[in-house]
Amino acid sequence: MRILAVGCHPDDVEIACAGTLAKCVKRGDKVIVCHASSGDLGHVIIPPDELKVIRAEEARRAGALAGIEVIYGGFNDLDIFDNNKQSRDKMVDVIKYADPDLIITHNPDDYMPDHTAVSRLVFDASFTATLPNYKSREKKAAKLVPIYYMDTLAGVNFIPTDFVDITEEIDLKIKMLNCHESQIVWMRDHDHIDFPDMVKTCSRYRGYQCGAEYAEGFRQCQAYLKGTSKRLLP
Repeated sequence: MRILAVGCHPDDVEIACAGTLAKCVKRGDKVIVCHASSGDLGHVIIPPDELKVIRAEEARRAGALAGIEVIYGGFNDLDIFDNNKQSRDKMVDVIKYADPDLIITHNPDDYMPDHTAVSRLVFDASFTATLPNYKSREKKAAKLVPIYYMDTLAGVNFIPTDFVDITEEIDLKIKMLNCHESQIVWMRDHDHIDFPDMVKTCSRYRGYQCGAEYAEGFRQCQAYLKGTSKRLLP
């Protein structure tokens, strides 16, 4: 299978579903991660132009640890709006390029506007990308495939319908997260949050819910033609 995970910022996928994606790679899937935004506003001290270069390299190194291809969606922080053609076409081309059998992205009800905009863009573009006569940079139409929404930060207002046991992948997940040093150091020094510990604790909590030591939770998009009778998650 081909898996596309679309996160807003360069570390969002590591937070919510890196264990699952690593498990997909292990079973032989091609996994592509798109960070829609450069993450250029994610620091108090490092200026945006410098930070976007740093965060792109952090994302690349994190993906390389699990054999994941990492691509960039072409947006900057707080510059993602879902109700215009230009934004939709950027996401259409991401989906056409990846040609996925399954898409993972943010929950539509999340804590910040960039996350919710990405979720809506993925939903809209995942249909648009299947239309052979819709013109965009990438020529080949994509398939109409299921969407799974990944967990919210700290699991707030998120009830999973599916779980993936990531007990064997939890150490790799945290190593991937630790690649995002610009965010982890900043959050520890300025917000007094031990981010890797929080993420591991949330994975432990999801594990308690499904009888695993560590797990990640997902919710399948319940829309016409987005359902499936098959188990697609590992």
